[in-house]
Amino acid sequence: MSTVKHDGKVRGLRFSPWNLLLIVPLLVLVTPLFNVDGPRLFGMPFFYWFQFLMVAVGVLSTWIVYVMTRDKPTADAPDRLSVDELDEGDAR
Repeated sequence: MSTVKHDGKVRGLRFSPWNLLLIVPLLVLVTPLFNVDGPRLFGMPFFYWFQFLMVAVGVLSTWIVYVMTRDKPTADAPDRLSVDELDEGDAR
């Protein structure tokens, strides 16, 4: 849900296909997929080393999404809202 303001800037949530990469670390929540003993890695059961691996995958995927979706810096002045533009709600 993004909105275009009168100055032409887009504010709010923006969808990017890169955000779908953040679904991959959520696989660690489906424990029946990896609730097994083997194969072992350095004597550790699969259940444990898969969780360690998914921590690294989660950090890597978050970093990739950040790098690919961050906006380029602009030379414009920072966006400052005036008192008149602030949303105070509907006080009727």
